[in-house]
Amino acid sequence: MDVGIRSPLLDFFRRGEVAKDVRLLAARGTLAPRAHEQVALLVLLTEDGDAEIRAAAEATLAAIPRDSLGLFLGRSDVPEALREFFRGRGIEPVAGGDPVDEPLIDPEPAEAAAAESVAEIPAGEEGEAARQGAAQRLALMNVADKMKKAMKGSKEERAVLIRDSNKLVSVSVLSSPKLSGSEVENFAKLGNVSEEVLRIIGMSRAWTKNYGVIAALAKNPKTPLGVSLSFVQRLNEKDLKTIEMDRNLQQPLKLAVRKRLQGGKD
Repeated sequence: MDVGIRSPLLDFFRRGEVAKDVRLLAARGTLAPRAHEQVALLVLLTEDGDAEIRAAAEATLAAIPRDSLGLFLGRSDVPEALREFFRGRGIEPVAGGDPVDEPLIDPEPAEAAAAESVAEIPAGEEGEAARQGAAQRLALMNVADKMKKAMKGSKEERAVLIRDSNKLVSVSVLSSPKLSGSEVENFAKLGNVSEEVLRIIGMSRAWTKNYGVIAALAKNPKTPLGVSLSFVQRLNEKDLKTIEMDRNLQQPLKLAVRKRLQGGKD
């Protein structure tokens, strides 16, 4: 069913592009880092084609305290379709819910605490060695574990996983509640991330309020053309000229930039 909540992570599940082991992880409540995504995923998975996943999702929903669920449903940002789903199960919204979007149930609190305690990677040669070590550890993980690290891990782990060849892993980085605006701007500059990552960044109203993000996307040859074109009217003259001279960028973008520089003249 459609519960009215949208996110890159949820879209993968809706399209049926997620393997069973990852769906089972989500059905147990261990995947989504926010209450909205967690509850929406659980509701979605109650209709999964696999009986084991349906049963796991139902068990996880049953384990969420009714008081917590009622307070969550009473929040003003919860879609009515989601409230109706739980009304059908005898759970009514309760006003006064906490606006902090923490998961309603966390079967792995120890891991979350460990992720919070990760120290900042130092600068210099020691920092570079630590980054390489993190990349090597992550390379040994399966998709499900990488996704958990992408959403609950450290900044350094996100910097590695945003480049992962599996789109489900790289997109999971964008669901991390710890993700900062400066990280997103850095991701928008990368030439070794998937077009899907760049498209999601470019479609986010929150992230594209940052001029550095839209400038980076427009100058990135891997950004989908439709996304780049949508930012032409917002770019300053310096960045427009940079794009006009860049041989790696697509001609339709350069033509739109040239027209803008000429003041809209044909």
